[in-house]
Amino acid sequence: MYAAKKAASPAVGAQVAVIGGGWAGCAAAVELAGKGARVTLFESSRTLGGRARAVEVQGRLLDNGQHILLGAYNETLGLLTRVGVDPAGALLRLPLQMRYPPDSGALDFAAPRLPAPWHMIVALVRATGLGRDDKLALAQLFTGLRWMGWRLDQDVSVSTLLERYGQTPRLARLLWHPLCLAALNTPPERASANVFMATLRDSLGARRAASDMLIPRLELSALFPTAAARYIEAHGGVLKTGAKVGALARAAGGWELESGERFDAVVLATPPGAAAALLAPHAEAAALAAQLNAFEHEPIATCYLQYDAGMRLPLPFCALLDEPATGRFGQFAFDRGQLDPGQAGLLAVVISAAAGAAALEQEALAQLVAAQLAEAFADPRLAAPLWSRVITEKRATFSCSPGLVRPGNLTALPRLVLAGDYTASDYPATLESAVRSGQAAARAILAGDRLPPENSSSSHAAGDGADGPVQ
Repeated sequence: MYAAKKAASPAVGAQVAVIGGGWAGCAAAVELAGKGARVTLFESSRTLGGRARAVEVQGRLLDNGQHILLGAYNETLGLLTRVGVDPAGALLRLPLQMRYPPDSGALDFAAPRLPAPWHMIVALVRATGLGRDDKLALAQLFTGLRWMGWRLDQDVSVSTLLERYGQTPRLARLLWHPLCLAALNTPPERASANVFMATLRDSLGARRAASDMLIPRLELSALFPTAAARYIEAHGGVLKTGAKVGALARAAGGWELESGERFDAVVLATPPGAAAALLAPHAEAAALAAQLNAFEHEPIATCYLQYDAGMRLPLPFCALLDEPATGRFGQFAFDRGQLDPGQAGLLAVVISAAAGAAALEQEALAQLVAAQLAEAFADPRLAAPLWSRVITEKRATFSCSPGLVRPGNLTALPRLVLAGDYTASDYPATLESAVRSGQAAARAILAGDRLPPENSSSSHAAGDGADGPVQ
């Protein structure tokens, strides 16, 4: 018996431009390069990573936003392993929890390492800061969500969903409000219940490990983009940073950039507005460009506060009671020193859906956050950091509103696909949705039956990407 010879992918040897070096673009480029496509990755900034990267501040690298991943982020974790990053060492794995500063009288909810659903049942029984009515309401909600299959036929806001299931004001304030902000970066009163439920389904409602919280120990560039760059180049790809693509023109059998470089296919992995600008000149994509331009966005601010190296919070991260009307903007505080010994005394405080906070001067916001920490942890030293820095991503995510229609990866233009956390998905704008979208875009190109096979007579040139891939 003879083994059948495996057919080569139609994209082997094809020259593909990936425009945008965020996590979606890097994921697409890794997938394509690993399957033999000749990839050129274009990124307008000098560093890869997009809205999840490190920036230099006062001679040190800080993330442009503190992230939490979930154990359910299977594609992201698999991709890290593929490019040579060990998730076990790169991420601190903690059981699902919502814990406020000790002695605050607020919620202390932490799941033990038990099989599902016992981890949630025991966590609910043990939780402090919730009364009997709160716990019954929480159990009622989870029963209802499971019964309905974690989805509504008619999407509504998260606030409306919580009202329907009789969630108490205390439960909404201490659990659902911060979870919604953290997951969707959209306030509950205008956040999609269906997207929120999908996040709960694959975390709280799944196997125990899926609900674990994963906090990066490495700065975000080292967590994935830097390793992705090495992988892409090792597989014959080319990286072009500081290279903005301003126009795409149809060419025989593919696409041409304003630089004159030609490619067989394009992955457009820029933010929605930038993608719309490149698509708008093409009549077939006019409706898609308009759809992308209609996306609304939400900011995220991260306030870094440096203290003496001996400063340490009781936990690696804690929830905070935010109340913007009284100057309490912080929602989660992270002790970076407990994640990376080289950052001892550095705290990162995250403010999601941060429109109000972003309107303040950086120094004023940092002072308010420091005062909030001092009050929350009953430690006056926290009111006087050695230095501070606020990093705000003004268009960090799309506004995840009820019924929002998100485009798929495929477009009406041949050999051009979209990739980004804003594309159609059950998930909000997360690293996992960006990775999944990038991989889906790459698979669409790899499955394309009109791409030239390896050793074809195609005359397309990709500039520095003319060398063949490493096999």
